Amino acid sequence: LPPSWRETVSLLLFAAKGFALGFAVAAPLGPIGALCINRTLQRGFWVGLSGGLGTALADAVYGALAALGFAALAAFLATIDGPMRLVGGLAMIWLGWQGMRPTPPPPAAEIGARDLLGNVGATFLLTIANPATILSFALFFAGLGLASTADTASVMVVVAGVFAGSLAWWIILTGGVALVRHKVSDRFALWVGRLSGGLILVFGLLAVGSFVVGLLR
Repeated sequence: LPPSWRETVSLLLFAAKGFALGFAVAAPLGPIGALCINRTLQRGFWVGLSGGLGTALADAVYGALAALGFAALAAFLATIDGPMRLVGGLAMIWLGWQGMRPTPPPPAAEIGARDLLGNVGATFLLTIANPATILSFALFFAGLGLASTADTASVMVVVAGVFAGSLAWWIILTGGVALVRHKVSDRFALWVGRLSGGLILVFGLLAVGSFVVGLLR
């Protein structure tokens, strides 16, 4: 392929991985997810989605921090890309397995915002205040082979993908709740947790598989 085509394909691959990362990080049903479900049930789709938008923006910020951190260390990380994929993949498998285990639905986060913009800001602050999220992004970046994201264009594409993937999840979740808002039970949260855990587990298996394939080459 011509250099320009190879660059385009590379950016599309980064975008796809960023989308998968954003979707996988957003999918586990925690307090913010419970909050968005409650807001959707009480006040409709757009209010629930506004909470998801705030979380997607926070995910994009964390994605940018992770990408820039890896970019600053790109020369060193390139030498340990394989082991990082293995560690990230194993971490995703563990997180996915934990997510698939039946647990009681988490309590919804409490915020006092009333309007859509206030709801976006409140959920953004709640999400960005969780330092464990940056660790999740670092692990997922390694597992998905994004440690080589070094140039500015690639970082921007990955961050855009993270935002789009996270927002896609919130659209699916709040849209689904809005459609069946009078029929939602506790089993809904249980199955959402199992499905999101399964998704992360698959990503982890693919990451470990890519490491094994690299060893066999």
